[in-house]
Formats: sequence, structure tokens, C-alpha cells
Amino acid sequence: MRSLLVLVHRWVGLFIAGFLFISGVTGAVISWDHELDEWLNPQLMDARSEGPALPVLELAQQIEARHPTVQVSFVPLAAEPGHSLAFGVEGRVDPASGELVKPGFNQVFVDPVSGEELGRREWGAVWPISQQNFISFLYVLHYSLHMPEMWGIDRWGVWLMGVVALVWTLDCFTGFYLTLPVRPAGLALPRKSGWQRWMPAWRVRWRGGSYKLNFDLHRAGSLWTWGLLFVVAFTAFSLNLYREVFFPVMSLVSNVTPSPFDVRTPTPENRPIAALLDYAPVLDAARAEAAQRGWSEPVGSVFYARTFGIYGVQFFQPEDEHGAGGVGPRTLYLDGQDGRMLGTREPWKGTAADIFVQAQFPLHSGRILGLPGRILISLMGVVVAMLSVTGVVIWWKKRKSRLLTGAKSANQSPVAGQEVVMAMKIYKK
Repeated sequence: MRSLLVLVHRWVGLFIAGFLFISGVTGAVISWDHELDEWLNPQLMDARSEGPALPVLELAQQIEARHPTVQVSFVPLAAEPGHSLAFGVEGRVDPASGELVKPGFNQVFVDPVSGEELGRREWGAVWPISQQNFISFLYVLHYSLHMPEMWGIDRWGVWLMGVVALVWTLDCFTGFYLTLPVRPAGLALPRKSGWQRWMPAWRVRWRGGSYKLNFDLHRAGSLWTWGLLFVVAFTAFSLNLYREVFFPVMSLVSNVTPSPFDVRTPTPENRPIAALLDYAPVLDAARAEAAQRGWSEPVGSVFYARTFGIYGVQFFQPEDEHGAGGVGPRTLYLDGQDGRMLGTREPWKGTAADIFVQAQFPLHSGRILGLPGRILISLMGVVVAMLSVTGVVIWWKKRKSRLLTGAKSANQSPVAGQEVVMAMKIYKK
């Protein structure tokens, strides 16, 4: 049994090592995506004008007037002092060709006081990588590898990384089992307790040579951080394969309240659902509903998901976009056709399954613990990258050792020895 699990752990580890190295390194960086983005792009983030802010919906109309091929899909209503407003935009459908226009940008930054357009960028663009999109490039690389659209499907990378995360989640148990001490055979010598025999697995021999150091870093590093590794792996799987696997399975085993997005099938991107209501009446209806519910937070942002035909109105203070514990703000969902209320989302409320579903992103990002959690997740990204490298190094050194042992055994037979020598000559050529 143990030898089989060793084989499984070896080849599973080799399959996922490269993916985990990329996700580990990028994850360590994007834990600080907002801070790094502001540091790299002050020309987009900082607003210098002083005075009363212009009506935000008026600014949205100005953007669409300047860029007729786009429509505003995300409107920020809560600007921090001295900061710009970042509007989300999407290309319109060309009526002549029926294809989506690709404007080359999906964010527009505007000074809320003067209305001046500070700049535009393509968030998550693959190429060219620039100072403006570097952090967003890493963010998308982290969960999808920027895999291109094929056969009309653009989620291949998301699915691939979701499968990798699922395999990694299962392999966490295999790796843990292999650290346990082997039961000693025979009773001739006094046996140590299980903990005494397991203790070496938790230690690192810093002066035992390169192989022992790599082996101990891999084994002890995974033991000391096992709980966090499992959480990161499981939440990565649940986030990437949420609609395909996680939500359907959760619905079978527990009482999960579906969101409006869970019960609607999205339309193709080039056939979006045109909203019959504009942002203004939607905001009025949402504010009235929030007042009836006793919500005290102001409207922080509103978006329109045009492939679902759903408006989302989020309520939060300007400095609290991520909500309590990083789970996000209170949100009301309205139909884009008639404005009827489709549902609501409140942080840390609902059934036990609802709260478990809500906790996936805060756990994965570390925001559930605030700043200490983000620091911890950033360090875990380094640990994941280290475990990936040390695992490959261990396999490579063992492979070389097995080849040398096989060569020595073959040399004991003259004929076999000649075959090995000839094979080695051919390999060198």
C-alpha cells in the first residue's frame, strides 16, 4: 500500500508542480494587488482636483459619449478622498457584424471632481505587459494561466487550474500519510513511541547535504503548514470549479441558497441581454429596498452583468469594499428588464452551507483574518513554490540514483554491461 502511495504522490506531484509554482509565486504577490497597483500607477489612481464631486452617473454618460463603442458595466459610487473613480466598460455588439467590439480597454479612470479622464487600460491583458496591467496580468495568470479561447469557450485555464487544485487537495492526504513512520518489524529491540519515530519528519537537517536538505524542506515544510495547504488547495478548487462542480455537489449534500446567477444560464458574449432600465431607476429602487431592510451603509457600486441580465447594487463605506472578514458587501440583485428584486446577499448570513460558500474567497485570500491573514497567505505562496521545486529536485536526484544503480548492476554481466555502455554513448550523442 505504501509503495503504491509513494508512486501516486511522485507522479501527481510532478504533474502539478509547475502549475503550483506559478500559482504560489503569483499568489504571494497578488495578496497585495490593490496596494501594488496604486504604487505602480499613481497617474491612474490619484485625483488632484479639489471641490465637490460631479454626479457619478453623469460621468458614466460622458465616458460612453467619448467612446461610443463601449458601454459602462460597473459604476463606482464610493470614492475615497484623493482617489479616482475606476469605471468598468465592455465593448458593444457591432450591429453590422454581430460581433463584440474589442476597444482595447475595459477600465476608465476619471477624476470625480473635474470629470477628466486620467487614463484607460485593459485589466488582465496578456500582451503587451506594462506597468499599468502588470498586477492584473499576474492576477489572471494565477487562476487561469491566460489560456486562450478555444471552440468558443474561454474557461479552459480556469477549469485546468481547478482540476489541478482538486488533485492537489486529494494529494494533501497522500503526502501526509507518507510522513507517518513505518511500523517496525519484529520485537527484538525496544520500540519507540509513534511520536518519537515521527519527530524526525518535522525537523530539517540544515547540514546534511543538498539531498537531505531538499527532502527535509519538502517533508517538514508540508507538515508544519499542512492545514493551510489544504485550505488553500480546497478553496482554489471550489472557486475555479464553483459552477461546474462545487455548487452542484453542495446543493446535493446541504441546503444552499442559490444566487440569481446560479439559476440563470448566461447568454453568449456576443448576444448580451440589453437592459430596459438604466442605472438611475435601479439605484432608486435599491436604495428604497435597503432602507426597508434597515441597512445603514450607502450605495458603494452598481454593476450590470449583461450575459445574465442582472443588476447588482452593493452597499458599503468607501474604505470597506471587501466587507467584514473579506466576504464582500451587502448586495441587492435586480432584473435588468423590469427592475424586480431577484435576491440578496448579506455577509455571514444564511444557512450553514451559505456561510461556508461565502467563506471560500476570504479563506483563499486570507482576508478572513485581515492584514495578518494576507501576510500569512503571501508567505504560503512562497511555501507552495518551495514545495514544488524541492519535490522535483527530490525526484530528479532519486532518478539519477536509480539509473546509476541500474548501470552498476548491468555491468556485472559482460553482455548487459556492453548494452548499457552503448546506450550511454547514444544518449550522450
